[in-house]
Amino acid sequence: MPPESSATALFGDRAGLAERYAGRLATVGVERGLIGPAEADRIWSRHVANSAALSPLIGMGCRVIDVGSGAGLPGLPLALARPDLDVILLEPMLRRSVFLEETVADLGLEGQVTVVRARAEDAKLTADVVVARAVAPLDRLVGWTRHLFPEGMLLALKGDKAKAEIAAAAASLAKWRLTADILHPAAATVIRVTRQ
Repeated sequence: MPPESSATALFGDRAGLAERYAGRLATVGVERGLIGPAEADRIWSRHVANSAALSPLIGMGCRVIDVGSGAGLPGLPLALARPDLDVILLEPMLRRSVFLEETVADLGLEGQVTVVRARAEDAKLTADVVVARAVAPLDRLVGWTRHLFPEGMLLALKGDKAKAEIAAAAASLAKWRLTADILHPAAATVIRVTRQ
């Protein structure tokens, strides 16, 4: 678990809920195969805090779609850090959707977070911001999600290969009239995709 000051700095008065979510990931999430057993000791730093790093990049009161939400990353940490956001967890797999619905209820986030079981490319939704973490290389991710953010942006948490992913997606981005840049909020690496 995090140092108390770290949890409070990221989640304010919802720090206890964030810790509860981290505990749920380390237990139920591992048991159901949503989080690897080796990840249990680094749930906070690698998953929860890393996901919350997107928070300063998102405007007040935005509607956010977390594509391929899986265990709720990055959508649930964002919702916990930002009560002003309207968050949709978009997940096609039944077992993951069930986990997400149970977790949303357990954390009391029903009024703020909605679980939708669908594939990104089939979803008839739009948002100000689409977020993704460990879903697919950038060219495929943008192909699947560009209709979800007609006036907004995509924020994709990435690692060391972010620059290479942008280069590989250059032709697709140009075709769709999108631009991409790399941001580094709170030591995370994020690719931001916006309309030209």
